[in-house]
Amino acid sequence: MEHLQRLLPRRSDCSNSSPTNSNPQKVLSLKQTLLSFLTTTTCIIPNDSSSPPSELPYYGLSPPVYPSPATNGTTSPEHHQAFLRAHNLTSLLTLPEKLSFIHGHPGPCVGQTPPIPRLSLPSICFGDGPSGIRGQEFVSSFPAGIHLASTFDSDLMYAYGLALGAEYRGKGINVALGPVAGPLGRIVKGGRNWEGLSPDPYLSGIGMGRVTKGIQSQGVIATVKHWIGNEQEFRRRFGQDAVDGKGNAISAGMDDRTLRELYAWPFMDALRQGGGAGGVMCSYQRVNHSYACQNSKLLNGVLKTDLGFEGFVVSDWDGQMSGVASAEAGLDLVMPGEGYWTEGKMEEAVKNGTLNEERINDMVTRVLKSWFLMGQENGFPEPQLGTNLDIREPVDVRGDHAELIREIGAKGTVVVKNEGGILPFKKPKFLCVFGYDAEIKATPWDNRDRYGGGYEVNWKWEVLNGTMITAGGSGSNTPPYVVSPFQAIQQRVSKEKGILRWDFWSENPTKYLNAEACLVFINAYASETFDRANLTDAFSDRLVLNVAAWCRNTVVVIHSAGVTLVDAFIKHPNVTAVIMAGLPGQESGNSLVDVLYGDVNPSGRLPYTIAKREEDYGKVVDPAGLGEEERKEYFPEDDFSAEGLLIDYRAFDKKGIEPRFEFGFGLSYTTFGYDGLEAKIVSDGVNRDEFPNDKVAIIQGGHPELWDVVAVVKCTVSNTGEVDGAEIAQLYVGVPGAEKEEDTPIRQLRGFNKVGPLIPGEEREVLFELTRRDLSVWDVVAQQWRMRRGKYNIWVGASSRDLRVKGVLEMGRSAFRDLK
Repeated sequence: MEHLQRLLPRRSDCSNSSPTNSNPQKVLSLKQTLLSFLTTTTCIIPNDSSSPPSELPYYGLSPPVYPSPATNGTTSPEHHQAFLRAHNLTSLLTLPEKLSFIHGHPGPCVGQTPPIPRLSLPSICFGDGPSGIRGQEFVSSFPAGIHLASTFDSDLMYAYGLALGAEYRGKGINVALGPVAGPLGRIVKGGRNWEGLSPDPYLSGIGMGRVTKGIQSQGVIATVKHWIGNEQEFRRRFGQDAVDGKGNAISAGMDDRTLRELYAWPFMDALRQGGGAGGVMCSYQRVNHSYACQNSKLLNGVLKTDLGFEGFVVSDWDGQMSGVASAEAGLDLVMPGEGYWTEGKMEEAVKNGTLNEERINDMVTRVLKSWFLMGQENGFPEPQLGTNLDIREPVDVRGDHAELIREIGAKGTVVVKNEGGILPFKKPKFLCVFGYDAEIKATPWDNRDRYGGGYEVNWKWEVLNGTMITAGGSGSNTPPYVVSPFQAIQQRVSKEKGILRWDFWSENPTKYLNAEACLVFINAYASETFDRANLTDAFSDRLVLNVAAWCRNTVVVIHSAGVTLVDAFIKHPNVTAVIMAGLPGQESGNSLVDVLYGDVNPSGRLPYTIAKREEDYGKVVDPAGLGEEERKEYFPEDDFSAEGLLIDYRAFDKKGIEPRFEFGFGLSYTTFGYDGLEAKIVSDGVNRDEFPNDKVAIIQGGHPELWDVVAVVKCTVSNTGEVDGAEIAQLYVGVPGAEKEEDTPIRQLRGFNKVGPLIPGEEREVLFELTRRDLSVWDVVAQQWRMRRGKYNIWVGASSRDLRVKGVLEMGRSAFRDLK
C-alpha cells in the first residue's frame, strides 16, 4: 500500500471543508488562513537527527479547493466547438491511452505527448523559449521580454508574438513555452527577471496579452508561465541550495490581495487575449507552503474557477511533487516524463476509486481542446528539429524577422543621460570603442543550445565576456548570427571616412585625446538556476571611470539582464551619455547604431526603477534565505505580504525615496508638452456598481465586466522640440483612500500610449480607456474586485515621476446603483 499512500491527496486537518469529487468547492476563510499562518513556527533541520521535521504544521496554510473544475467551452462559440471535438475524441480513448497522454514521452522536442495512431492523433510538441526557439538552426534570436517591455509599444508587442509564433509553427512546434510573467520581478536580483517583462503588473499584462495573441494567431498554443510566485532562483526546488540537499523549496507567503492585484494580474491579460492562452505552466516553488503544481487554491480556485481557465496546466519540467494529489489539485499534464503519474499506479488509483476517471478525462480534454482551438488538426507541420550533429535539409523559419528585431532593439533602447547634445552623433571622425561587451564572445558555443554559455559553465557569472544579446538558462536562445556593437559602429565609421581605436580587454585602455567620443561597453549577466550577486560590477565601474578621466565625451552603453546601478559614474562630468541597451537580440549592434546616430529617435522607457543604492529597494533586493541560519530551514519561506503591492516605483513613491532613474523614464532627442487633461465616466450600457454582476457567468480571463471600459481620459501631446520623435504618454491612477492606506500604492500605471512620430510643432490628442479592473481593488472580505466610491486621482506624463497634467475622476454614490 506504500505506493498508494504516496498518491493520496493531502488533506488539511485545519480545514472545515470536505474536498471530495462530489461536493461543491469549499475554501478556508481568509481569517482562518491568516490565523493559521501567523501562529505557525518555522521548522529547522535538527542537528541530532537525519529525519526531516513534520510538515503537519503547514497543512492548510494554502486553502484546499476541490474538486478540479472541468472545462466546458463556455467562453465563446469557438471554445465550445473545440471542447465538443476534444470531448468526443477523449471518449474514444481507452484508459491506458488517456493515462499515457497526460505525461511526456521521449522524442525530438523539449517535451511531447505520445501519438495515438489508431485515431490519427499525432504527438503534440512543446518547445522553448519565450524569446526564440532554443537549440535549433535557422531560427531568430528575438529581444528578451524585459527589452520588449522597454518599448512601451503594444503594436510591437503583438508583432513580436506574431513573428515568434510563425517560427514555432514553421518548426512544427505545437506549444510555445512562453510568454513569461512569473517572475514578475519582485526580487531585484532575480536570475530570471529578464525573461519576463516588468515588475509593474499593468505593463507586464499588456505585453503578456499582446504576445499571447500574436503567438496564437499563428495557430501555436501559448503557455504562459510560471504560475505563480516564482520570483527567485535560490531554493526554488526541493533540495536546491539547502544544507546537504535537504529541505523544501522556498514558500511564497502571499495574501489574497497581493496575489490578485500584482502577481496574477498579467496572467489575466494572457488568458483573455487571442482567444485566451491555451496553456499555463505551474512553477517549482511553494505558495503558502503548498507546491505550486499541486496547490489546489491556485489551480482549482484562482486559475480554473475565478479566472475561468479552459486550457491545460502543465508542470514545469520535473516540477511535479506528488501523484493523485497534483491531479486533484488541477495539474493536467506532466513534463518531460511521467513523473509521479506512472501509468500502472494511476490506473490502479482509478480502478480502486482513489481518483475519479472523470478527472483524467478532463485532463485529456483540456489538452485536446487547446489543440483543436488552434486548428492544429488541419495541416500543422511535422516537427523539424534536430541537433548540431544531425545532417538534414535546413528549414529556415526566419522570414524577414531581422527587420522587426532591429526595430524592437532600437525602440527598446533607453537613453537615461545625454548632456551637451552629444547624442545623436553628427558624423564623428574619431571614435574609441572600449569594453568587453563591444564585441562577440570568442567561444560562445560551449553549449550548442545557449548563446554565451550553458548551465555547465555559467554558474554565478556576473558579466558575460562578450556582447550580451540574451541571458542564461532555458529562456536563452540560439541566434543565427550576432551583429556586435563594434561591427556596426565600424561599418558606420568606415562609411563616413572616420577612424576608430578599440580595446576589448583592458581595464585602463590607451588614451586618445583627439577622440570626439569614447564608447564604453559593459554588461550585467543573469541566468536561471542562480540569482545575481550584485547590481554593480567593480571592474566595469573602474573601466568607465578610467576612460572618463581623460575622454571628455564618455558614452556608457550597458547591456543588462535587469537593474544595474550607475551611481559610481553617473555624475562624472565627462560621462555625457548613458544608454541602457537591454537585451536586444541578434541585431544588437545595428539597433544601437540606429539610436546613436539618430536614425531612430529613442523612445524606450525603463520598465523598472533604478535606485541610487541597493538598500533603497528594501528587503526585496536579495532572495530570501541567504544567511547561514536561513539555509538550515527545512521549510523556508519568504513573506510576499510584508511589502504586498509595494514593489518597484510603488515602494519608492510610498516611502518618499528618490530614485536615480524612475520607472517609465527615458530621454528623446526632442521635447514634448502636455495639455488639456479631461477625465469622464462612461455613462451608457456599463454596469457601474461597486462589484461585478454576480449573475454573469465567468469566462476565460475572469468576470467579463472587468474588461468593460468605465471611464476615458484625454489629453494633448505636442512636439515642442526641433526633430521628429515619438512620446510614450503614461497614465497613472490613484484609487480613493490610497494616501491614507499603508498597503495601497499612491499611484499605479493604468495606461500608456505611443504618440507619434510627431514633427516639430505637431500635436495629437491621446485617448486612454480605463476598464473596471483598472479602477478596482481586490476586496478580501467580499472576495471580488471592487470599484471604490470616491475621487480617483489621474495623472498623465512622461514617467512615474514626471507627471505633466492632473485631474480627478469621481465615482460618487450617483455613479453606482445601490446594492440591495
